[in-house]
Amino acid sequence: MHKTPFGLLSGLLAGVLLTLLAALSMPLTALAQQPTPSDDEVNAIAKQLFCPVCENTPLDVCPTQACAQWRELIREKLAEGWSEEEIKNYFIEQYGARVIGVPPAQGLNWLIYLIPPVAVVAGAFVLYKAFRSGKKPAEQAAVEAVIPPPANEYVSRLEEELKKH
Repeated sequence: MHKTPFGLLSGLLAGVLLTLLAALSMPLTALAQQPTPSDDEVNAIAKQLFCPVCENTPLDVCPTQACAQWRELIREKLAEGWSEEEIKNYFIEQYGARVIGVPPAQGLNWLIYLIPPVAVVAGAFVLYKAFRSGKKPAEQAAVEAVIPPPANEYVSRLEEELKKH
């Protein structure tokens, strides 16, 4: 059999196209198989949320069925590509701000973030003033002992003037 240049060229072109198609389909299959989030990734978010049934129990350690379902929902959202903030916002929208451990700085909640630093600064200022006022009497007594009171000087000059006349 004798191959024509056109037959050789078409065979080569078909091989190149098949190779390119196979190379392009590999990233697509890798994207289709998204990795399942690990328990550590799920628990990193779950420990920031609180159980809707048990009071003051973080979601990552709560044994209730509701919390198991929430953790599974977090795993699904992570697999879909949701960020940590998006997941927390989803739970806040569904169940209210009581599900997160740290209240958002909105409304009167911002006072929770403002009052402690202000109290620390005010306390430090009061202590500073108290220590400063404790030092002043000793410093003043030392200064007064070195310099004679000016009232005696005036009195003595006045007495001298009166004696002259």
